[in-house]
Amino acid sequence: MQSTLRSATRHILIGLVALGLSTSGGLAQTAQPLDSKFLLGVGTHQGLGGPVSSRGYTPSTNIGQIRDLGVNAFRDDFPWSDFEQPGGRIGFTPQLGRLDAQIKSAVARPFLILAFGHHLVPNSMPPTTDEARQRFAAYASAAAHAVAPQRPVFELWNEWNLAAKKDAAFSAENYLALAKTVQPAVKQAAPGAPFVVGAIGDDPGWSWTQQMLQSGILQYADGVSIHLYNFCMGPSRRNSAEVVDRLSAFHRLVTDASGNPTFPIYVTEAGWPTANNKCGVSEQAQADNMAQLILWASTASSWLKGIWLYELKDSGTNPSDLEHNFGLYHFDNSPKPAACAVRDAWAFVRSSTSAEGKKLTGGVTAIIASTPAGRRIAIWSGDPNQRFAVRLRSSAADATYSLPCEASSQPASGAWMPVSSTPLLVNTNAAAAPDFDIRPER
Repeated sequence: MQSTLRSATRHILIGLVALGLSTSGGLAQTAQPLDSKFLLGVGTHQGLGGPVSSRGYTPSTNIGQIRDLGVNAFRDDFPWSDFEQPGGRIGFTPQLGRLDAQIKSAVARPFLILAFGHHLVPNSMPPTTDEARQRFAAYASAAAHAVAPQRPVFELWNEWNLAAKKDAAFSAENYLALAKTVQPAVKQAAPGAPFVVGAIGDDPGWSWTQQMLQSGILQYADGVSIHLYNFCMGPSRRNSAEVVDRLSAFHRLVTDASGNPTFPIYVTEAGWPTANNKCGVSEQAQADNMAQLILWASTASSWLKGIWLYELKDSGTNPSDLEHNFGLYHFDNSPKPAACAVRDAWAFVRSSTSAEGKKLTGGVTAIIASTPAGRRIAIWSGDPNQRFAVRLRSSAADATYSLPCEASSQPASGAWMPVSSTPLLVNTNAAAAPDFDIRPER
C-alpha cells in the first residue's frame, strides 16, 4: 500500500494545448464562446396538466429559477391535443397558458416537444396514416409559427422507442414517415428552427437506435437526441462517467450513419433522482454528477449541441418515488445542492472557446479550458471514495480555486487543493495551462 501511494505521488502534466486552440492571438479572439454554440437547459413541465400543475410548476417561480441557474434553454411538452381544439381551431388556450407564459418570458431558448396523439383524429397515437400525419404536420406548422420569434428548437415526439416495446405501430418506419411529413411543415413555418429527431429512451444494445439511424431519417433532421439515465445501474456506474461513455458510443453510431463526425447531437434528458430508494442517489452525488457532466460537455461542443438536465424541480413529495425526486429544486422550490453546482459549473465554462479533457492518475479527470480571461481547469475524482490533493508546480499569484457552491475563492499558489468527486475549479490568468503535482489523500 505504501509503495502504491508513493508511486501515485508524482508529477502530473496537464499543461497541454487545448484541442482546436491556436497559439496566435487572432484565432483565440474570434473563437466562439461555449454558450453561443451549446445549449445547457433544464426540463420543465409547463405544457402538461392544464392551468394548475399537480407537479407544482408555476411560471412566475420557475422563470426565476431558470434565470438564477443561468442556463440558456429549457425543454417542455407542446402537446397537439391542447393546441388544436374541436372545430379545427389551432392556437394557445388556457390549457397551455403556463407554457405560453414561460416561452414569452424569453428567460431561455425553448426546446419544444411536438408530440402525442389527438383524441379527435383517428390513428394518431402514433400517426400511422397519411391523413393522421398531415393533421399532425398542420399542428406542428401552426405551433412553429406561433413561437418562431422565440428562436425555438423542435423535437419530434418523446421516447417513441419505449412505446415500441408494447405497440408495434411505434416502428422506426412509422417514425421516419412522420418525420418526412412534419419536417418540411416546420421548416416552412420557422425556417431557422432546428428540427431534431430521436428523443431515444433506454435502448440496450442500440437495436431500435440502429433501425432509426439506418432508415435515412437523418436527412430530414438538423440533429438527433437521446436520453441518458443510469440511476438504477450498480452504484459504481451511477455517475457522469457512464453517461459520457454511452454518449460517446452513440456519437460513433451517429457518425457512421451520417458520415459526419460533427452531426449535431442533443442529450435532451439526463439526471439522477434523490429518492430514498434503491435507485436513488444522495443530493451531493446528484450535484457532483451534474457539475461533472457540464464541465465535460465543454470538450465536445463540435458535435454535442446541448444537454437538458431532468428536471428543474421535484414533481411530487413522496420521498421514495423516483419520479418525484429528479429536481434541482425540491417540490417546495428550495434549492438542492445541484442548483448551485449547476450554476457554478456552467458559469465556469460558458465563456470557454476551447477545452480538452485529460485522464490523470487514480481515475482523476481534468478539463482544461481556454477563455478570454485565461485558463480554467476543473479536476475531480471519478471515485467518490478516493480523494487527492493537487498543487501548482510553479508560483502563480493570480491563480485562485474554489468548489461549486462556495461563496468565495482562495489563493491557489502554494496550496494543496482538495480533489474529490466534487469538481475543483482553478482559475489562472496565464495563457498556458499550469502544471500540477498530485498526491493521494488518506
